[in-house]
Amino acid sequence: MPNLQKLGLGNIGPIKGVEPAIEPLASFGKMKEISQGKDSTSGHWELMGLHSKIDFEYFPEGFPPALMDRFLQKTGCGGFLGNCTASGTEIINRLGEEHIKTGFPIVYTSADSVFQIAAHEEHFGLDRLYEICEITRNEVLKHNIVGRVIARPFIGEPGSFVRTTNRVDYSLEPTGDTLLDLLYENGLRTVGIGKIGDLFNYRSISEVIHTESNEDGCKQILKFMKKTKGCFILANLVDFDVYFGHRNDPQGFSKALKEFDDNLETIIDSMSKDDLLIITADHGNDPTTKSTDHSREYVPLLVYSEKLPSVNLGIRDSFSDAAKTVAEYFDIENSLSGKEFLSEIKSK
Repeated sequence: MPNLQKLGLGNIGPIKGVEPAIEPLASFGKMKEISQGKDSTSGHWELMGLHSKIDFEYFPEGFPPALMDRFLQKTGCGGFLGNCTASGTEIINRLGEEHIKTGFPIVYTSADSVFQIAAHEEHFGLDRLYEICEITRNEVLKHNIVGRVIARPFIGEPGSFVRTTNRVDYSLEPTGDTLLDLLYENGLRTVGIGKIGDLFNYRSISEVIHTESNEDGCKQILKFMKKTKGCFILANLVDFDVYFGHRNDPQGFSKALKEFDDNLETIIDSMSKDDLLIITADHGNDPTTKSTDHSREYVPLLVYSEKLPSVNLGIRDSFSDAAKTVAEYFDIENSLSGKEFLSEIKSK
């Protein structure tokens, strides 16, 4: 990954195949998570300056009978399939044919705080799937602290079911102010690319752009870089997680990293001298372990601007240092969690 290597990815710590740069172009370090959990919601909230002080609810044995009774009552479904912890691709292959025959949605969870509902786009209907997900979020889970309800549509025939890109996440409303709120209230345009809108319940985001792939996400980043000035672009490239981390596919993960590295060169070349680029993550998802779940670990931190020198930022105490730094970049007073690092870089 030559472009990430030039920025200083290999300077953060030993990475096989990514040597440390002698003169890295970016400041580098890593950040630890102080919020409870290890999922997209808690990770993104902390990146935006909001710490989750209470943990979400988890259901390793499936959802309790009373909750599922409420699910049937509120959604009007005649029944459900699954109600267990499972891999999304595995459970649709196992229960997809029965789902088509019965018309019952497939309900499952994971090690994260999620209530996932899978249904066939053609036999069950995409609009109906979205409808029962909204009901589940707003009525079924009204008294439960569940991070996300996720619509998991799929298509195909028995033996060849495939999930589509029409996934929608129904997240909890952020429990406090975030960087997005701060920027939005100060008249700055905020652009959410990928699943950002879902994770913040669409709050304080001027423009929400859903994407179909990492490649599409990079194209949208470039598009908004070129057509907007003085705005904040927050993008999530979900393929690493969905298609490779959760599926224990290190070869696919490697290919996706190389594709992102190619796009990164174009993104950097398109930056103006005043632009600031921060590259990081919301959690881990190691494709080489037996588990298909997220992994709680340090996330990489690369901070690049043509005007800034390279500084070793070390180990940051919170993901929220990123939010604090963006607020400093836009010169906005704030009470967000975290410690900004822009002054550390400029003082070199």
